[in-house]
Amino acid sequence: MPKTLVLTLGMLAFGVVDLPLCAAAAAPAQPLSLPPSTAIPVRFVHSVDAKKARVDDAVTAKTMQVIVLPGGQRIAKGTLVTGHVVAVEPFHFDSTPYARQRPSLISIHFDTIGSGEAVIPVNLSVRAIANTLESRDATYPHSFDDTDHVGEITLVGGTTFSPLEKAILSDDGDAIAYNRRNGVFARLLPAGFSGPGAGMSCVGTDTEQSVAIYSPDACGVYGFGGDYIPENGQDGSGTFTLARHGRSVRLYAGSTALLQVNPAN
Repeated sequence: MPKTLVLTLGMLAFGVVDLPLCAAAAAPAQPLSLPPSTAIPVRFVHSVDAKKARVDDAVTAKTMQVIVLPGGQRIAKGTLVTGHVVAVEPFHFDSTPYARQRPSLISIHFDTIGSGEAVIPVNLSVRAIANTLESRDATYPHSFDDTDHVGEITLVGGTTFSPLEKAILSDDGDAIAYNRRNGVFARLLPAGFSGPGAGMSCVGTDTEQSVAIYSPDACGVYGFGGDYIPENGQDGSGTFTLARHGRSVRLYAGSTALLQVNPAN
């Protein structure tokens, strides 16, 4: 049976699963690094409500599937990704005649991945984010009629596939992702998002990434209605902001995000 191998990052350690101990027992520990653009699909554990949250409140999410790194190291499904609230503003109606209403907002910075002694710092941006309903619907197949016993899975972003298929194909018949035992993997595709309040662009990758319930071209905000992302942390700050006009922002538990590692400054 494979045993857990622990790799070091400076004075930090991070557990790696599914690597045979016999293949690496004699080798020195290698530094674990997260290459730029590495995708990290996460599910939020707790809700964050602009009416109740305070600056520095903890924000917790967990990885949705195994993340395979270029050197063969793996970050396990369910690994903690923790951060904190950077800024928060509930909605307050300004009754001044012709006043321009200020949006409500929640700004979050993810700080680390791992738990206990196995923690490494991260600097991440948000490529795509989906609310609880959109996220839940993308986890299981939907049948279109009584004769369709298998159904199809629709990933966040619109890509559909049969859970019986290993290769996920585009409309042109090209393989754009793969449905494997440990999750869905794909080379991310360049895409853009334009919505109320803000737009964003998402770059593609030449390397295969863990995408879980997200389409390879997923980019932007899904299922949040009037919510938008004026800042996604791609500027290197690692801080993303979810904003809304007319009511206070709520990021419910069960919502998900496809995060990406920012390039080093």
